[in-house]
Amino acid sequence: MKINRTALAASVLGFALAGAGVATPALADDPGSGIDVSVNIEPTTTPGQLSMTVADNNGVSLQENGSDAAARQFTGTLPTVTVTDTRTPEEIPQGEYWAVVGQASQFVASDDPAKTIGPEYLGWKPRLLSDSSTGAVSAGEPVSSVVSDGTGAPNVGLEGQELLVSTANSADEIGTSQVNADLALRTSVDVAAGEYHSTLTLSLFNQS
Repeated sequence: MKINRTALAASVLGFALAGAGVATPALADDPGSGIDVSVNIEPTTTPGQLSMTVADNNGVSLQENGSDAAARQFTGTLPTVTVTDTRTPEEIPQGEYWAVVGQASQFVASDDPAKTIGPEYLGWKPRLLSDSSTGAVSAGEPVSSVVSDGTGAPNVGLEGQELLVSTANSADEIGTSQVNADLALRTSVDVAAGEYHSTLTLSLFNQS
């Protein structure tokens, strides 16, 4: 309950003045004329919430690394992604889970919009940076470019939504989880030269 101190002081002062004008000494000394004033002030509480943040960054500039006769390869590292859950176990519905997925847009050349590289050529290998005390939080599986990297990872790239990190049951582990990923763009050896740009969109889903 929020108390307006100015209004309360004015009410008490008005009551005292009104009483002073009409009360006799006998009434003033009567213990039965006192009024008990009470208030139950509940503690201020803020409901917990589930949120995701990405570390400050200037984007990811992929650099050529690991090219061979089969492919041109360009690598980099995804900025640290943090998922924070400040809810109490009582605030989490039974069976609820959360997941962060990523999806890339088409790479478009700055000098010629007609030159593009599909998002299926960009793969990643997620890596959990924080400790999972229960093992409930885990990084997603690696995804390779359609130009295989030879690891056996699915050759689908980030054309669709791919898993970065998730938990099977939100209530099993509450707190902060951090993850990043090794990024690898693998193209054909005859890819057209140019500076290309894509947008990697990360989304946090909370479902039960």
